[in-house]
Amino acid sequence: MAGDETRKGIQVQNFWLAVGLSIFASLVFYFSVKPTQQHFDYTARIASAFLDGHLGLRSSPPSWLNEMVPRDGNYYSVFPLGAVLSLIPVALLQKADAIQGFPGHVLAAMIAGLCAYFFFRLSGLEGVLVRACPLIGGFFFALAFGNRTEVILTLPIYLYYLWFPRGGDADPATFNDALRQFREKLPALVQFSIIPVALAFFTAVYNFERFQSIFEFGYNRIPNVLQEPWYQHGLFSLRAIPWNMYKMLFEGFSDIPVFPFIRPNAFGCSIFLSSPFLFLLFREGGKYKIAAWTGIGLLAFVLWCHGNPGGWQFSYRYAIILLPWMFLLLVGNGPAKRSAIEVSLFIISVAINAIATYQFLWTNEIHP
Repeated sequence: MAGDETRKGIQVQNFWLAVGLSIFASLVFYFSVKPTQQHFDYTARIASAFLDGHLGLRSSPPSWLNEMVPRDGNYYSVFPLGAVLSLIPVALLQKADAIQGFPGHVLAAMIAGLCAYFFFRLSGLEGVLVRACPLIGGFFFALAFGNRTEVILTLPIYLYYLWFPRGGDADPATFNDALRQFREKLPALVQFSIIPVALAFFTAVYNFERFQSIFEFGYNRIPNVLQEPWYQHGLFSLRAIPWNMYKMLFEGFSDIPVFPFIRPNAFGCSIFLSSPFLFLLFREGGKYKIAAWTGIGLLAFVLWCHGNPGGWQFSYRYAIILLPWMFLLLVGNGPAKRSAIEVSLFIISVAINAIATYQFLWTNEIHP
C-alpha cells in the first residue's frame, strides 16, 4: 500500500511539473516570438468557409495568400483536410464574434506549451507506453498526418507496437504465435485505426470534390508554381535530394564582424549547427532506436525529395516532424544521469536559437 501511494504521489507530482513546464514554455514562446506571419491564415479562412457550407473561398483572397488554387470560381487551400478541421474551433469563435482576426500568435504559443507537456510525459517511457489508450493515440496520429500528410508513412511502426506492445522483447516465435497475438490485440488495432481511417476517407472525398482526384491536394495547381526553378523536375524528385541534404545537414552560418559574430542563413542551416544537442542522437543504446531511426529515415527521405527545401527559415523547418522520433532516441540512449556534455550542448543550443530568434524576428538583419 505504501508503495502504491508513493507511486501515485510521484505521478501527481510529475503531472503538475509537466503542467508548469507547459505554461512556462507557452509564455516564453509568446513573448519571444514576433507574430509577423499570422496573416497567412489559409486554413482558418477555409475552416470558416466550411461553416458556411463551402469547400473553398467564394471570392478572391488577399494577394499575400498566393497559395490558394483558383478553380471554377472558387479558391481552394492546398493544405490537407486535417489542417482545416483542426481550426474549426477557431472558426466557430470567429463566427460568434468571440475573437477578431486569426489568433496565430496565441495558437502557436499554446502548441509550444502542449509540446513541452507531451515531451515531458513521454520522457517516462514505460509509464506512458504501458498505459496505452489506442483510441486517443489514433486521434493524435490523425491530427499529425492530417496536418503533415507524409507522417502517414510511420503508421506501420505504431501498428507494430500495438500488435507487439513490448517490441523485440517478446516477438512471437512462430506464425501461429503471431496470429494468436494479432487476435488478442485486434480490438486495440481497430480502436487506433478508427479515426485515422475516417480522416483518410474524408480527405479522399475532399480532394475529389475539389480536383476530381482523391490523391490531388492542389499544390501543383498553384498559379506559376511549376515554373519555379526548384520544381523543374516536379514537386517531388530524387534529384532534389542532394540540395535538401545540404540544407538540412551541412549548410553553415555566415560570419559578421560584430557581436554575436554569426548570422544564420535565411534559407536553411544544418540542424546540428542550429542545435548541437542533436549530436547526442548518435550515442549508443535506446530500447526504441530501431523504430525511431526507421521513422526518421522514412520521413527524411520524403522531405529530401521535395523540390523546395523550405524557403525562408531558420535551420530546416521541415525537420520539425522528426522531433518526436529524435526525442525518443535522446531519452533512451546514453547514461541515465545528466552529464556535463549534455548540459553544455543544451545551453549552447538554447543560446544559438535565442540569437537566431532575435535576428530573424526582432532585427532587420535577415530578410526573406
